[in-house]
Amino acid sequence: MGSAEGRVAGKVAFITGAARGQGRSHAVRLAEEGADIIAVDLCQDIDSIGYSLATPEDLEETARYVEKAGRRIVTAQADVRDAAQLKEALERGVSELGKLDIVVAQAGIAAMKGNPPLQAWTDGINTNLVGTINAIQVALPHLSEGASIVATASAAALMDAHNKPNPGADPGGMGYMVSKRMISEYVHYLATELTPLGIRANVIHPTNCNTDMLQSEPMYRSFRPDLEHPTRADAEPVFYVQQAMKVPWVEPSDISNAVLWLASDESRFVTGMQLRVDAGGYLKWYDYHV
Repeated sequence: MGSAEGRVAGKVAFITGAARGQGRSHAVRLAEEGADIIAVDLCQDIDSIGYSLATPEDLEETARYVEKAGRRIVTAQADVRDAAQLKEALERGVSELGKLDIVVAQAGIAAMKGNPPLQAWTDGINTNLVGTINAIQVALPHLSEGASIVATASAAALMDAHNKPNPGADPGGMGYMVSKRMISEYVHYLATELTPLGIRANVIHPTNCNTDMLQSEPMYRSFRPDLEHPTRADAEPVFYVQQAMKVPWVEPSDISNAVLWLASDESRFVTGMQLRVDAGGYLKWYDYHV
């Protein structure tokens, strides 16, 4: 059980992609449980990505939620693709809040159906994979025993990619899967190296999550390639195919509860974990293996 002050009381968390969606949900959930927050987001669109990304106003709203929970927050508009920008943002946050205990490398984009296609591949890899690595690696000098790193991958990382019926049809979509799979492998090996220091690193694999990324035309088109301009109503029945439980998606709060557990001392001996929050999606598609 957590203390009366909260399950991450007195800790400081660095969260990328914190302006909306899962990142905001994680920031607010950790704040409710006693953590101060360093919140970073790009807060502008990426041309190859076919839906709008978060805005500066979204990041300000995250800050208001955290403050309403009674915690301090330092925000920065920074691009996870640029390690120098991230380093500056993090170090300003650490100087104001005093330390760093938790890293939540959450920032990510869906490059499915992006245009131009190879630019979508590049932007997706740079944001999801390189951006996750940058966030973790600028944080490493600040971490000490008891710290926890949580990276967001995807149930897509666990999918069998041997069947490629139409190579080159959607490089952004393939890049999404590749970026998430490589995050998983990177954290596995990093966690191994951090164990003697008492620093933990784990990966969470969400299935469809009810955010602006999922509720976007490129995602609808990925699930309904038979339609030129599919709507949410067109895509929603097909979203169920990803999960074994009878749901089209999970909520950001479902992922935040897993982040909170991995960030807290309740999971103090849990490291190198690939934690699926996928409503049984993996069970639906894959045989058992260790």
